[in-house]
Amino acid sequence: MQWEVLDGMLAQYGAVESCEQVNTDTETAVVNVRYAAKEHARLAWEKLNRSTMENCTLKVSYIPDETASPDGSTPGGRRSFNSRGPPRSGSPGLSPRPKVQSDIPLRMLVPTQFVGAIIGKEGATIRNITKQTHSKIDIHRKENAGAAEKPITIHSTPEGCSKACKTIMEIMQKEAQDTKFTEEIPLKLLAHNNFVGRLIGKEGRNLKKIEQDTGVKIFISPLQELTVYNLERTITLKGAIDACAQAQEEVMKKVRESHDSDMAAMNLQSNLIPGLNLNALGLFSGGPGMGSSMSNVPPPPGAHGGCSSFGCSPYGGEGPFWASMLSMSSQPYAGPPESETVHLFIPALAVGAIIGKQGQHIKQLSHFAGASIKIAPAEGMDAKQRMVIIVGPPEAQFKAQCRIFGKLKEENFFGPKEEVKLEAHIKVPSFAAGRVIGKGGKTVNELQNLTCAEVVVPRDQTPDENDQVIVKISGHFFACQLAQRKIQEILAQVRRQQQPKPLPGTQPPVPRRK
Repeated sequence: MQWEVLDGMLAQYGAVESCEQVNTDTETAVVNVRYAAKEHARLAWEKLNRSTMENCTLKVSYIPDETASPDGSTPGGRRSFNSRGPPRSGSPGLSPRPKVQSDIPLRMLVPTQFVGAIIGKEGATIRNITKQTHSKIDIHRKENAGAAEKPITIHSTPEGCSKACKTIMEIMQKEAQDTKFTEEIPLKLLAHNNFVGRLIGKEGRNLKKIEQDTGVKIFISPLQELTVYNLERTITLKGAIDACAQAQEEVMKKVRESHDSDMAAMNLQSNLIPGLNLNALGLFSGGPGMGSSMSNVPPPPGAHGGCSSFGCSPYGGEGPFWASMLSMSSQPYAGPPESETVHLFIPALAVGAIIGKQGQHIKQLSHFAGASIKIAPAEGMDAKQRMVIIVGPPEAQFKAQCRIFGKLKEENFFGPKEEVKLEAHIKVPSFAAGRVIGKGGKTVNELQNLTCAEVVVPRDQTPDENDQVIVKISGHFFACQLAQRKIQEILAQVRRQQQPKPLPGTQPPVPRRK
């Protein structure tokens, strides 16, 4: 679709404030459109959703702006989306609009003996680098006392990061010559493990191409070195300074593309959950300042300093997300949340990655999620899927499933441009299945439209020994989570209605004091 056609089509329903593309990785373009008035946005949604154009069906979701004040202005003068720029040419699928520059920092490891030279006398050298490259540079020298290497975090544009990185390499080279340090000084970059699979590429093609184009040798630290405190992998580049600088640009380009793609997917889903704090998630790396549920836990020796500023918490902070998620319920929760059982189906080949060496990964995951996690036996020799049984309250379900989705992506069980989509089963009382479906399938259809997950209650099921039937949920992580929460909300309403009501004029019994 050409931009001119899209603009004209959207303008039929009201004044469009912004129209920005949020993905470029697939043949299907996704754009976020903001109208000046809510009624115009709702009208566009009603008219365009499921409409056809050139034999293709348009899919439109309506995202209410919970932060907007009644008069349409944003609170505190805060900017919302990017303003519309000059007319574009091409189409969303072919020539994407300019995207906001990714703010992901460049992280590198340097030998401890060169930190003094990089800082310079009274900080003069580091101030000069930041001034010339328009960057903010943090040298985490006080962390991990006695470590052979110290991490450096560079915040700037991609060009500024690359320029600062090359300058630091040149300073280290000069210092090595002055101190007669004869060992090779490779460039070591740090990248969140979530991005490394896509950096490597299928059968290592991406890395091979970078090596061929630059003449640099690239090595990536093994997965076994990851810990729950540090989810960064070390990418070592060996070669001449100019060649390493060129390779660094290509490596970080791939990392930023992965980061932007993941954030676009997150934003698209999180807009369906008002108040969702993206920084509370551990599935993807966040921007600077991401909080951590383990932020007060001192990392052990060997963990890279400054990690929290790069969003390296494996599970993220719990409070903000669940406060917003549970606030969606029409009724407050009474007492602690009940334990739930979810059956999550993963590729059979991924079982080893989830269990880990000597069961280490699944034990770690179970401990930090606060859930019981077991893998059911295979149903046959040729079974392509295995069932993971997760038992725990909503927060534990979220954390456990979050890391399982993330692990499958990290271990390349899904392609670099392929979204991780899994099937989850939850059991509901047979008498409540009709409430999940709704009259004429209305409730289940609304559920699918809201969550973007596929929700199916198979017909003609025979209830199990506990008089329960299965509800199948398929989709990516956010879709699955939101569908599970909404179904549990329906079940909670059914349970409340099942409770016997006191007769008129009678008082509920008052418990005796012991």
